[in-house]
Amino acid sequence: MKKIIDFFLLFSSTSTLMCCALPALLVSIGAGSTMAFLSGYIPGFIWLSQNKVYLFIFSGVMLVIGGVLQVKNRNRDCPLDGSRSVLCQASRSRSEYIYFISLIIYSIGGFFAFVAPILI
Repeated sequence: MKKIIDFFLLFSSTSTLMCCALPALLVSIGAGSTMAFLSGYIPGFIWLSQNKVYLFIFSGVMLVIGGVLQVKNRNRDCPLDGSRSVLCQASRSRSEYIYFISLIIYSIGGFFAFVAPILI
């Protein structure tokens, strides 16, 4: 179950990055033709941009669920068996790493989707 939640966290955060941060970055560095190519040849790219509010709500809900699970499982005991204990600790560490990367990606996408257009 935890792996599925981690997958959806990373997937939803990456989709916010693709819908909002990537187009803003490409246009600001003068790669508008690359942006036009991507929007024409990647299925669903325009749909992500058109539905960015719903995408951010879904991503935010997934991040909250992931954060609650991270806090809930932080103090759970790992098995006493040597190899299982190492795997448990490694999995917990990897899960926290993925969660924080997802938060960073979500923040970057949110900035370019909602804050940067106001500033420009």
